[in-house]
Amino acid sequence: MRHASDNGFADRRKAAAEAKQQLLKKFVSAPKADDPALAAKLAERQANAAAREARRAERERLKQQENEQKLAEAAARAAAAEAEEKAEALAREQAERDRITRVISDEAERKAERDRRYAARKARQK
Repeated sequence: MRHASDNGFADRRKAAAEAKQQLLKKFVSAPKADDPALAAKLAERQANAAAREARRAERERLKQQENEQKLAEAAARAAAAEAEEKAEALAREQAERDRITRVISDEAERKAERDRRYAARKARQK
């Protein structure tokens, strides 16, 4: 079954040669390296790349600054927590000392009262 649109070998070869010729024309008509329009486009690309790099550097600087700020805040929170912990420990220690002092003074008062009652009992017996 042959189709009417089938090309022969010569036709395919001719089409390939034409395609090569068109590619060659396209290459020849392409702008040269010393073309001012190409140089302007290249300069624009370089300027865009430099601006992009500057923006990236600025983002990195801001990120670094933010990280340093977070670290400083974390250190401040840690120092505050540590100071609060020390204050609580001192307060607990002072409360324990006060309690011990009260217990000792209460014990001394009870002993003094017991001694007074004992002395009074002995005085009544005489």
